[in-house]
Amino acid sequence: MNAPARPDLPIHALIAPVTPLQQNCTIVWCAKTKKAAVIDPGGEVPRLLAALQQYELDLEKIWVTHGHLDHAGGTAALKAATGAPIEGPHREDAFWIDQIEASAARWGMPDAKGFTPDRWLEEGDTVTLGETRFEVRHCPGHTPGHVIFFHPGARFAQVGDVLFQGSIGRTDFPRGDYQTLIRSITEKLWPLGDDVSFVPGHGPMSTFGQERRTNPFVADEILAEGPLQS
Repeated sequence: MNAPARPDLPIHALIAPVTPLQQNCTIVWCAKTKKAAVIDPGGEVPRLLAALQQYELDLEKIWVTHGHLDHAGGTAALKAATGAPIEGPHREDAFWIDQIEASAARWGMPDAKGFTPDRWLEEGDTVTLGETRFEVRHCPGHTPGHVIFFHPGARFAQVGDVLFQGSIGRTDFPRGDYQTLIRSITEKLWPLGDDVSFVPGHGPMSTFGQERRTNPFVADEILAEGPLQS
């Protein structure tokens, strides 16, 4: 985990890759109040609790982008340990959350459990954290209920498995859809601005502008010729 390098921003964030799939769980917090949210606690909950203690953070929320095991498998345990309410994903991912325990058995993650969010999220919702707030965008395609979290002031987004540096989310899972994912990226993410830095569900951070220039699936030049087929 690395501490944030921009003390001037209204929020801070640190990334903690968790589970055998090295999913980017992110701890974000309000710089003024140190109220924190854990986004996509896929597992390794004791490690996440230790990080919260290390940075003297008060966990206020648990936010989930989508219902896949590596993103949501530790959610129930984190709520049990802290009492923090769960917000997200969109209710269309309920069927994925219901499969977490069965998936966990296959991946050797016996502590992962299903859960019911305290609040399902919709397009246009906001979620608050201390004295700051994030905007919610519903971005289906990888899963039908995938959401992303965007902080306009910090020019920062957590996009889960919608978009990666140099790639995009898989669409071969049940109720995934390639064309829907492309629309989510181009109609929900790109309008937020090329300068937005984002944490993907796996791998290194990037910016929307960098992906519009270089991503072989969704670069402007590629899409001008017609989107690649899945």
